[in-house]
Amino acid sequence: MADACAIDPTRTFACRNTSEATHLKLISTALILFTSAIGISSSVYLARLFRNTPAYAHTLLLIKCYSTGVILSTSLVHVLPDASAALSDCRIASRGRPWRDFPFSGFVCMTGALVALLVDFSATSSSHAPRYAPIGRDEEEGKKGCAEQEEELARVRQRFVLNVLGVGIVFRSVIIGVTMGMSQNVCTLRSLVAALTIHQIFGGMVVGGYIAQAGFNLGTTMSMCAMFSVTTPIGIILGVLIFYLMEYNDSSVNALISEGLLGSLSSGILVYMALVTFIAVDFFHNKAISSKPWLKKASYMALVLGCASMSVLTLWD
Repeated sequence: MADACAIDPTRTFACRNTSEATHLKLISTALILFTSAIGISSSVYLARLFRNTPAYAHTLLLIKCYSTGVILSTSLVHVLPDASAALSDCRIASRGRPWRDFPFSGFVCMTGALVALLVDFSATSSSHAPRYAPIGRDEEEGKKGCAEQEEELARVRQRFVLNVLGVGIVFRSVIIGVTMGMSQNVCTLRSLVAALTIHQIFGGMVVGGYIAQAGFNLGTTMSMCAMFSVTTPIGIILGVLIFYLMEYNDSSVNALISEGLLGSLSSGILVYMALVTFIAVDFFHNKAISSKPWLKKASYMALVLGCASMSVLTLWD
């Protein structure tokens, strides 16, 4: 047990700094709010300006793949190891079983992925896009009606995707924001701030593209952009309030347990978001990637670049 307490005490001390963590949270709240608003609003404008332009769609896809790589790396290289380290602290292990013997970080990470799946599955099950059948007296009218209804069906599908995506975004953003708000680990916070800043810009561009294609009116578009922008900052503020209302000491056992469990939960959500919501959809169900080998290669390289660029940051944690 003494050996467990002696695991890299210098790094542990350097990473746990309440005043610096609070400073980072304040900066991250404003920064994430700003980058989210810029990412999604600029995308809505550009999507309407360059609608149906292949170059815009391809660029948006590559940006999305890079952002997905950033999220995947953040989850597995930054957040999960720090959460595991918090739960492996000797003061927690000294409480005996199950803290000493059960791999809580991996278990809660898995739980986070399953919960994210449940949220998406529930949203999908409760929403049904209507079907349309072409009606026309003659062949010409039939073709015209079919074209109009295909356009309307595409718009309905975009709205359906947005409804599912919106539920998932709110859930994930609030949980990850609460994790940041309760964490006093400066190393974890730096990684999350960097990753979420990048993701909110690029992720906002992707969501903004969906909003523009769905054909919402100005009021609905603005409200959806605002919802995307504020969910993570609200989660951060909520996490800070929970931490201080419960009067946790930043180095107490309860704080370490909360930080480790929430970090593991966030890691699972991020893994699900990267692998299922983005990678599986884009690489296996995107017609542009399937029909264009060069775009498939470029998308994969963008994904690897995102993973690599975020992984390199561990050298400065």
